Amino acid sequence: MQSKLSMTLLAIVFLYYGGTAQNRTDKSIPPMPKLLGQREQAEVREVSLKKRLGSLLLPMMKRHGVEMWIVVNEEFHGDPVTPHITPMVPIVGRRDVFVFIDQGERIERVALVRYAEERLKDHYRMVLPARDKFGEELRKLVDGRNPKTIALNIGGTRGQQSGLTYDGYRFLVEALGAENEKKFVSAADLLTEFFDTRLPEELEHYRTAVLATDVITRRAFSNEVIKPGNTTAGDVRWWMLQQLNDIGVDTWFQPDIRIQRKAVETGMTSQFLSTASESDIIMPGDLIHVDFGLNYMGLSTDWQKHAYVLKPGEKDAPAGLKAALKNTNRLQDIILKIARAGMTGADVYDAAMVECKKQNINCQIYSHPIGTHGHGLGPSIDFRGLVGGGGNKILPGSYESIELNTATNVPEWNNQRVTIMAEDDAHMTETGYKFFRPRQTEFYLIR
Repeated sequence: MQSKLSMTLLAIVFLYYGGTAQNRTDKSIPPMPKLLGQREQAEVREVSLKKRLGSLLLPMMKRHGVEMWIVVNEEFHGDPVTPHITPMVPIVGRRDVFVFIDQGERIERVALVRYAEERLKDHYRMVLPARDKFGEELRKLVDGRNPKTIALNIGGTRGQQSGLTYDGYRFLVEALGAENEKKFVSAADLLTEFFDTRLPEELEHYRTAVLATDVITRRAFSNEVIKPGNTTAGDVRWWMLQQLNDIGVDTWFQPDIRIQRKAVETGMTSQFLSTASESDIIMPGDLIHVDFGLNYMGLSTDWQKHAYVLKPGEKDAPAGLKAALKNTNRLQDIILKIARAGMTGADVYDAAMVECKKQNINCQIYSHPIGTHGHGLGPSIDFRGLVGGGGNKILPGSYESIELNTATNVPEWNNQRVTIMAEDDAHMTETGYKFFRPRQTEFYLIR
């Protein structure tokens, strides 16, 4: 009898501390989706790459007056464009050059590279010049096509548009000569459309990425990870980073943890609530927040959620905090009701703020394009004005991270102002933005 009891106790301990993730987490949290392996990802992405470099790029180049586009990739200083114009393999030459030429009804694609790569051959005519003949071969190509304009990744306001290094620029000038240098133009506008254009077949893969983001976030903000009075903000952050490593993906920014606490002022950094120190201990009564995202299939996610740490005797968050969350949901509703394809980000922002004033919502809106990059190119809906492309028009099928917050005085916290931040990835449909995953309408509760 004693032996059976001991075994039962051991089983309980195992399930609580060392069982499977599903056993240790809230059963309402969905299981982690199955992600494609590296080879499967490469094959799927190459199908999309052929479409993007084939039928999609040519009309873009024509719309932006680009007859030739040159991308220069430097070893250890890769252009942000390179992973999105090549197969999912490392580009490792000292200097590799990718050239796109408008040939009327088709695009000629040439890769001048140091090393032969068989997957690259499926997308480019590959040229392997001797080390000291790179400039000479490129000059032959450019002079032979004699384009009126040569677009380079320079002159943009964002890193994705400005990937050409100073040394890379000097190489082009020396190789192509003064007459060709006069033809140099910025590829910034071309890159905005290129990166903000989503393919229909990417939708379900991105939905999987958002689901994975959701699952990790909800597990992090549960008793699986957080033991009030013991767990620190740093513990949560590093647990989330480890989960990314374990499932074979990475992130484009560190998870940010914020803590709001009754009778304690949370600092401000650049108009936003400051993040918690890694040593800050999460306590009962805390309202905690995370900003988190991951990279999968060449696409990035961005996600913000809240949890409330129950105090002894509590079964739910205070009514005032719940009302604050509803205000943020109201703000989301306003954005989704207004935004449509063809509007500029500034149009959406201005109309939303008029409605917020009518509804007496104290808010900030700072939504941004997402997809190829976490902070993507395209139309931002942002209180800081045209920063990041507020004047650009929303493209059908494009993705936007609906990022915003509201500030509400909470009676149970002696009317202390509490900020509820939300961020949910959405895609533009014929009837407006649709979230990839259900938004948060209730706090995650930590006991």
